[in-house]
Order: sequence, then C-alpha cells, then structure tokens
Amino acid sequence: MTKLNSQTSEYIYTCTHGLEEKSLSALEQRALFGEEADNLIKSTRNIDPSRSPFIKGRLSILFSGKSVQEIAKQVHQIELSDQTFKVLYIKINDLSNEQKIEYAERRIIEKEIGWNIIGEAQMKNPDILFGIVPFKGRWYFGTYQESESVWLHHVKKPQEYSTAISTRLARAVVNIAVPYPSGVRVIDPCCGIGTVLVEALSMGIQIVGSDRNPLVVKGSRENISYFNYDGRVKVQDIAEEEGHYDVAIIDMPYNIYSSATPEEQFVIIKHAKRIAKRVVILTIEDMDEMILMAGFKIVDRCVAHKGVKKLFSRQVIVCE
Repeated sequence: MTKLNSQTSEYIYTCTHGLEEKSLSALEQRALFGEEADNLIKSTRNIDPSRSPFIKGRLSILFSGKSVQEIAKQVHQIELSDQTFKVLYIKINDLSNEQKIEYAERRIIEKEIGWNIIGEAQMKNPDILFGIVPFKGRWYFGTYQESESVWLHHVKKPQEYSTAISTRLARAVVNIAVPYPSGVRVIDPCCGIGTVLVEALSMGIQIVGSDRNPLVVKGSRENISYFNYDGRVKVQDIAEEEGHYDVAIIDMPYNIYSSATPEEQFVIIKHAKRIAKRVVILTIEDMDEMILMAGFKIVDRCVAHKGVKKLFSRQVIVCE
C-alpha cells in the first residue's frame, strides 16, 4: 500500500501569468527551480505553492504512466484510512490546442481514476484532493495542493502610497531574493511602508527593515502590526547599518516621500555591497553602471511591468 504521508521525491507545479508578467515570472522560476517554463515545471524541489503569485498548485507525484488506464491500475495501492477524497483533472497542462480534453472527457477521466481508489469519494471539501495531469507525453497522479493568494489579503492596509510596489510584485521579488529561506538573514534597508517586509514575514522569512524617513517607518510598523506579523523596523540610513546579512532587497527611492539623487543612489548600492552577500535591486532607472562600479556582478534580471499596457516598468536586478 502507498501511504500519502510518505516522502515524495518529485513534484509538478502548475503556473500561470499575464503577458506583462512573463519576464518576472520567468526570473522567479529560475530562482526557485533553476529553470523556467510556460505552465508546468517538474522538480525535486519542494516549494509551498502559496509562496508564489504565479504558482497555482503543486502535484506531489505518486504514480505515472503512459495512459490514464495505467494510472487507474496503480491507484488501488493508496491507503486512505477513513479519509474522503476527490480526483481533479488539472486543466493547466502542456497539451496542444488540438489535443485539449473537453469537459465531458475530463469528468470521465476523474471517475475512472476515482472508481479504482479504495475509499469514500466526496466532491465538496474532501479530506484529500488528488490531481491527474498530462505532461510531456505521460500522465502523472498524486496529491494536489492548490495555492492560496496570500498577497491579496495584504492589498488593503492602513498606510499606503500610490507609487509603492504591488503586493504581487513584492512577493515575487522576495522569492527571487530568498528562494530557500531556512537560516537566511535578510534586510530591506529602504523599506518605505513595508510592502516587501509584509510579504517576507508572511512566508516566515527572517527579515528586518529600516528607512531614513521616520514617517514611512511609522507607516511600515503600522502595516506589519495590522496583519499580526512580528517584524522589526528602525529609523536608520543604510550608511549607519553595521550588521551583515545574506540578502538585501532594495526598492530604490524615487518618489516624493523618499527621493534620492544619483549620488545618493550610488551610496545606497555601495553600502548594500558592504552589508550583504546578495542584493536584489528594484529600479525605474538604468543603474547598471552604478551597480558594476560598486563591485557587484549582475547575475540575473527581468523587467516587471504594471498593467497590460506596460505604462510603468521596474527593473529587477539580481546582484552578487
């Protein structure tokens, strides 16, 4: 019998993104998985699907086969005890338009698999959700965990200003900066109202924040407290930071609340090099020359657009 709590060695992640987010999604995938794909990624890396705004779910692979019938012959091995279950055909897959499986056939596939599982089926709120998906000419079956859009809960906060980055972008940037959070110390030394801090704290990442503007620090603390996270934010210029961190995330100041001259921007980058091994910079301006002059190497990058018309864009630059 196959126990569901036995360690799974492979996963399939289902992913979606808008056209304007393609570059950002690809960079996040490279950080999390070491590769990029349009809609499905098969990996041995175990990532909580709710971490990413682009991951819709994670299939923990139990069985695979060349056909649905091969899967149906294997699923009787599952040991369910008293738990109820449901089988879901995963619509995000790599079938071509000509190969697409329509609604009626999807239900037939679900029933064929379900009839061979020893246990009680439950269509609403089952104890276990199973998924089946075609990928690269094979069929894969396993437990399926759907993503929760955690960042959406953070959109409305007590303190905000119009030019702050979106919670969706902030969450992706945190994943790019800190793909594997265990034991990693992170700082956001130009934290503004704390959008990055809130997303990182919601993922259990060890992050501290600071900003030279006392007004935005006050707003950042209020936002963190509003979502019941425990985070430390201090009024401090990056030049005064004496600690050392594994990663720094810097959304370059450019608005009326926290403006910075080119000279000040270079100072920020220089001090980022001093206090962190790895730095992810968000900027609306071309800063490659400054980054290289500060002694960094640019190892990856993308452009994050706002809206389908791409009227506003930020560069996300990974530096080491």
